[in-house]
Amino acid sequence: MAERRPRPATPARKHTWRRATRPPAAPPPEETRPAPPSGPAAANREAGSVVEAALYREGVRVATPSSLADTFRELREQRDGMAWIGLARPTEDELLSLAAEFDLHELAVEDAMEAHQRPKLERYGETLFVVLRAARYLDAPEEVDFGELHVFVGPDFVITVRHAAAPDLSGVRRRMEETPDLLKLGPEAVLYAILDAVVDGYAPVVAGVQNDIDEIETEVFSGDPEVSRRIYELSREMVEFQRATRPLVGMLHALMAGFAKYGTDEELQRYLRDVADHVTHTSERVDGFRQALTDILTVNATLVTQQQNAEMRALAEAGFEQNEEIKKISSWAAILFAPTLVGTIYGMNFDTMPELKWAFGYPFAILLMAAVCVSLYFIFKRRDWL
Repeated sequence: MAERRPRPATPARKHTWRRATRPPAAPPPEETRPAPPSGPAAANREAGSVVEAALYREGVRVATPSSLADTFRELREQRDGMAWIGLARPTEDELLSLAAEFDLHELAVEDAMEAHQRPKLERYGETLFVVLRAARYLDAPEEVDFGELHVFVGPDFVITVRHAAAPDLSGVRRRMEETPDLLKLGPEAVLYAILDAVVDGYAPVVAGVQNDIDEIETEVFSGDPEVSRRIYELSREMVEFQRATRPLVGMLHALMAGFAKYGTDEELQRYLRDVADHVTHTSERVDGFRQALTDILTVNATLVTQQQNAEMRALAEAGFEQNEEIKKISSWAAILFAPTLVGTIYGMNFDTMPELKWAFGYPFAILLMAAVCVSLYFIFKRRDWL
């Protein structure tokens, strides 16, 4: 990679996060800077990860390089231009070449290589490093998909690194190119547009989640047994949503706190305040969703407990009724067993038995059976078995 020449300052342009009094850093020696990718393999890698690279001057696109090397060369030639490079899942070599060309801090580059970073805003000299968590609502599975975006904002460049399908920044670039008066404000205007796009992307997610919560409330009171799982899954998504939106509030307030220090354009100040208001509103809605899901889960647990208690009560009542029937059957069986026992004994074929020749034997046997049956009946009746 050829040595990059320092560009002279342009007083007409104000950069929000640029330290005007800081002298430009001297470029590192040629032998310490990695060589740019070359050959067919490098070209294929760039074609796959460089979504779009363009150079702008005064808010108008002046060049569309086909590779990172061409972008670096064009930017060196455009002394007062700005580079906007969009990458999707870049290779380590590409990030290292960007770090060498734009003097990116090694910690920021290391974070950009690895996804799953928390949303944050950090300043490294003249470069601002921003991590954002975008979100989109998937209608078919009714779930929220989260993406991660890393943004490097320097005096004359903006580098975006995506690690997922969301967010799609092609619309942001198109919007900025259609409003050159905004784009000519420099890299900080591009950062505003990216922040605005990410925050606006939360609105469909909020609407989708609100619809899911309404459906869940209906399912809870209709007794759907699968609703507990859906509540749990949506609660986990709201935890991720909170982690995406809550840090943004502090990040935007930190940017607004530096308006006076870094001479932010008044129009950009208004835009950033509007984005901050939207983020605060979204964060409050997400907090409300999580609380609502917690309440719904509690109500669902109460309803499930009540249903289980009702089922147990019904089983107990059925068991009690069954016991009562068994008591009645057992009582009548005992009553009928007494005459059967007497009749069975005197029905045995023995020649020598007491009372066989007794004239009152038959009436006595009948009276004995009747007395036993009546006695058992009153005993069982007193115990409420009959």
